[in-house]
Amino acid sequence: MSTHIRVERQDAVQILRLERPEKKNAIDRAMYAAMAAALAGGDADEAVRCHVLLGVPGAFSAGNDLTDFLAVADGGESGTEVFDFLTALATCRKPIVSGVDGIAVGIGTTMHLHCDLTFATPRTAFQTPFVDLGLVPEAGSSLLLPAILGHQRAFALLGLGDGLSAEQAREAGLIYAVVEQEELETSVLAAAAAITRKPPEALALTRDLMRGSREQLVARIGEEAAHFKARLQSQEAKTALLAFMERKKAR
Repeated sequence: MSTHIRVERQDAVQILRLERPEKKNAIDRAMYAAMAAALAGGDADEAVRCHVLLGVPGAFSAGNDLTDFLAVADGGESGTEVFDFLTALATCRKPIVSGVDGIAVGIGTTMHLHCDLTFATPRTAFQTPFVDLGLVPEAGSSLLLPAILGHQRAFALLGLGDGLSAEQAREAGLIYAVVEQEELETSVLAAAAAITRKPPEALALTRDLMRGSREQLVARIGEEAAHFKARLQSQEAKTALLAFMERKKAR
């Protein structure tokens, strides 16, 4: 299990905290595995009624750890950790509430498409620069974002790599509310606690009716993953990833 994922319990709420501040919460394979296990464990535990996802001040997540991408680009094994986590997220039986402060890049944005309520601070910026890295969207975002934002806004986010501020994300229906930084965790945990007090069977049925069958979503996650893996081994992606890493070093 990863030391960068802290799992806590607050009454009937299971809290997953991404804690890798020195890397702006870039997610590596061990972190994905830990989160997948925590979601599965919480779903199986009848004492848990809601999951919460939180980052660190200033960074929910900078996205996938690019060293993992480069390892696959150089012929390394990709593993199943990312797919396992995304599948667990997409098929989660219990509600998920997330809190976002600051950086939310790539999976740091698309993860919230699977959440039932997302709170963000005014300084939060959502961005999905997949194409700029020679890659394709993941987490079912190519299916979910057009449904939420409409084709053109979704294309601007996924295709052009244009970001969204917290307020723009709220107006577009991507997140639930914008709250001040000092109120973020309190707001998230209060919402999660409110969820736990609802009749669980009625809430589960309501959520299932709203979300519909997960089969199409899981299939799209798999389709995206196959393209993603192939793209990582393309020359276009290798060039883009190396150029990005060089720019980071020069800062």
